[in-house]
Amino acid sequence: MKPIQSTLKAWMQKNESFKDNYVKIRNEVLNDPEIKEFLSLHPNLSQEEINKSLIKLYEYTTQSKQCDQCASYGSCKNMVPGYSPILHVEKDEIRLSYEKCHSRVMYEKEREQQKLIQSLHVPKEILQASMVDIINDESRIEAIAELLDFLDQAKTKLPSKGLYFHGQFGVGKTYLLGALANELKKLGLSSTLIYMPEFVREIKASFKDDSTNEKIDYFKKADVLMLDDIGAELQSAWFRDEILGSVLQYRMMERLPVFFTSNYDLEQLELQLATTKSGVESVKAGRIIERIRQVSKPVKMDGPNRRF
Repeated sequence: MKPIQSTLKAWMQKNESFKDNYVKIRNEVLNDPEIKEFLSLHPNLSQEEINKSLIKLYEYTTQSKQCDQCASYGSCKNMVPGYSPILHVEKDEIRLSYEKCHSRVMYEKEREQQKLIQSLHVPKEILQASMVDIINDESRIEAIAELLDFLDQAKTKLPSKGLYFHGQFGVGKTYLLGALANELKKLGLSSTLIYMPEFVREIKASFKDDSTNEKIDYFKKADVLMLDDIGAELQSAWFRDEILGSVLQYRMMERLPVFFTSNYDLEQLELQLATTKSGVESVKAGRIIERIRQVSKPVKMDGPNRRF
């Protein structure tokens, strides 16, 4: 059997069309400005090596280099999306390798940051909230100022107190939590945002698979815990004392901040927490309120209803 190289060479000599295309492509590749510069930096490369590596050189010329021909990672035109080609010489041979492009690096960074935000039954638009959208909102200026102060402190050390946002339905309390979560991820801080009525149902459902303690520990230990719409959940003495009380006690002792939103101020919330099927339990409700005061600062929010 003839060697494949000699067979291919004989075929190329007979096929004038292939020869013409080969010569055309070779000239285009060798006249490419980047290839010319690369070869000028490596004058010791033999002509044989250059000819042998034409496919590598051609591949290099057809690829986008560090996103210069791609609008985003999602629209990458390269053979391996998100990777940019690099030409180099090793032992007098031309090598072609790939490294992550700028867009892929940013994409992976954003994905890693997004993992820092955990949520339980929170609307998508809240998780996409941005401080840019609210920074100049005069109706929420006090609340925004408190958030910015918290974020400024968090750059050096996580504050031990969060904020307790209270006000009428629809004034944008939950949106502020979403915006905060997205700012915290830029600082590498994790946050867990929980819609309280669903949190109660989630804990009750966990009895079936015996995962209650695991879930409680998860909520206890996030860098920043956010409890949305506290007071709206169907109240039970057991949940108030064993679950909410346990989580708040842990975070108070560990000096970890908690953010809350509620339609009630703390005095009104205390009445809500005190009222159970067993009757009014003012002392136990008072303990919860005291823990809330230890892990957060009350901030009243006014303004129009943004949901209409």
